[in-house]
Amino acid sequence: MQDELRHQIALTQISQIGDVIAKKLLSCFGTASAIFSAGKRELACIEDVGSNRALAIKSFNDFKKVDKEIAFIEKYHIQPVFYTDPGYPQRLQQCYDSPIMLYFKGTANLNASRIVNVIGTRAPGEYGKQMCARLVAALAPYNVTVVSGMAYGIDIIAHRTAVENNIPTLGVMAHGLDRIYPAIHKSTAMQMVHNGGLITEFISETNPDKQNFPRRNRIVAGMADATIVIESGAKGGSLITADIANSYNRDVMALPGRVGDPNAAGCNDLIKANKAMLITGASDILDMMGWEQVVKPRPNPQKALFVELSEEERRIMALFAGQEEKHIDEICRQIPLPGSQINSLVMQMEMQHILKSLPGQKYQLV
Repeated sequence: MQDELRHQIALTQISQIGDVIAKKLLSCFGTASAIFSAGKRELACIEDVGSNRALAIKSFNDFKKVDKEIAFIEKYHIQPVFYTDPGYPQRLQQCYDSPIMLYFKGTANLNASRIVNVIGTRAPGEYGKQMCARLVAALAPYNVTVVSGMAYGIDIIAHRTAVENNIPTLGVMAHGLDRIYPAIHKSTAMQMVHNGGLITEFISETNPDKQNFPRRNRIVAGMADATIVIESGAKGGSLITADIANSYNRDVMALPGRVGDPNAAGCNDLIKANKAMLITGASDILDMMGWEQVVKPRPNPQKALFVELSEEERRIMALFAGQEEKHIDEICRQIPLPGSQINSLVMQMEMQHILKSLPGQKYQLV
C-alpha cells in the first residue's frame, strides 16, 4: 500500500500528465504502480499519451519529494484519497477533469446524501451577508453538507454559519494543507476539522497562487448537488464556478439583487441567461432539490438513564410524575435532604439532560 501511495502521489507530480491523461492510464493499467512499471513503448501506445509523456513518466525520479509528502500526511493525520478509492467523492468522480488525488483532513462524509456549495463575492454588502447566514442556517434540519472555498466574504460566512449551526462544512483549498489562506480564517478552519473538514488537490508547500483558484473551483462545483450563488459581480470566481457546475449538469441557483447594484450583477445575469434558477431563500433550494426535513428520533434520557441514577436522583425524578413543572422550593420541601445537596443534584440532572431549567427557578422533565 505504501508503494502504491508513493506512485499515486508521483503521478500527480509529472507536469505533462494531467488528470484526464492520468485517468486514461489508470483505465489501462489499473494502478499507479503498474503505470510506472510499464515500458516506454507500452505507455506511448495509449491514446493521447505518446512518446513525450511516456518519457516523462519513465524519467520521473523525484521520489524524495514524494516521501516528504507522505511523512507530512502521516504526521498531521491527513487522509490521501485517490481517484480509484471507494471513499473518493462520487459526485466529483463523475466529472471528466476531477483531480486524481485529494488530501483531506476532517470528519465529514465526502459522499453525504445532500451537498450544496455556497459561493459569492469576497466583498458582500449587508444584504448578502444577512441572506447568506439566513440561508445556510435554515439548512440545519435537512442534513445538508455545505461546501465553499474558504475565501473572504460569502465563503467564510457560509462556513462560519454552518459551524455555528452544527452543519458539516467542507473548505476546498487552493494550496497545501500546511497552511490556511487567508490566515485570518485559521480559527474557523480548525473548528471545521471537527465537523466537516478541509480538502485540496495540492501537496504541502504549494502556495495559493492565482492559477490554483480556478482549479479549486472545479472541486467546489463537482462535489455538490447544487451551486448557490449569493452575491457576485459581473466577473469573478463565483461565475467561473457556476459555469463549471453548469458544464457538469449540476443545478445552479442564484439570489437576485437590485438592478444597478454591482454585487448583484453576476447573479442577475445568471438568472437572465437561464444559467441559474432564481431563489429567495432556503425553502426554494429544498423544493427544487426535493429534500424533506430529516426528523431525528429524540432520545428519552430519563428512561435511558434511569438505571444510572442514584437513589436520591430517582426520588427527585419521581416528584415530576403527572406534573409538568416544579419550583425548586417544592422539591426541597418534599425531599428530606439539605437544600445545598438538592440544588447540586438538580444541577447534575440538568447537565445529564434529565431536567430542564425554566424561568423562575422551575424545572421540568426533558
